[in-house]
Amino acid sequence: MYPEELKYTSEHEWVRSPGNGEGTVRIGITHFAQDALGDIVYVSLPEVGATVEAGTTVGELESTKSVSDVYAPVSGTVTARNESLDGTPELVNTDPYGDGWLFEVTPDDASAVDGLMDAEAYQQQL
Repeated sequence: MYPEELKYTSEHEWVRSPGNGEGTVRIGITHFAQDALGDIVYVSLPEVGATVEAGTTVGELESTKSVSDVYAPVSGTVTARNESLDGTPELVNTDPYGDGWLFEVTPDDASAVDGLMDAEAYQQQL
């Protein structure tokens, strides 16, 4: 349920290094977060080229239950956003670790990802 190769934040986001050699990381929300939110009906994400700061709000997920902030897990520049979510926000519910990813960032400091929780530490905080 919580893939071992990912890093996690206390805000229930995951970070994946796609291994494309470009230094970008892909960000999404965890199974726990999408389950707690319920059916996601709208996603607001940062624009490509935006500079984000770790721990700050960069977007929103709106569900049938509530609105939840999306936080930047690392500081850097947004390099991609999941445009598929504009028309099918429910992908965040059905495939949170795959097609339901949110956005990608090139971190200012690549080692910042190493400071995030591993899957075991994340599950212990739940």
